[in-house]
Amino acid sequence: MARELELGGRKFWIVSDPDGNAWKAKVLEIRDKGESDEIGIEASAETRTAADASAERKLRRLLGLP
Repeated sequence: MARELELGGRKFWIVSDPDGNAWKAKVLEIRDKGESDEIGIEASAETRTAADASAERKLRRLLGLP
């Protein structure tokens, strides 16, 4: 399952998957035609919520957003 974000006029998905006893999240940028690109942001944590939040913080820093 993915969480969708719109930041700075761009659309992103945070996709999380179980990884052993933890969760791993990665960020994809969604293009207008439905294509997606991994942008190299990954985060791991004990819970899915924590992994997603960490990936979102990294994305916001990359984009220079609060």
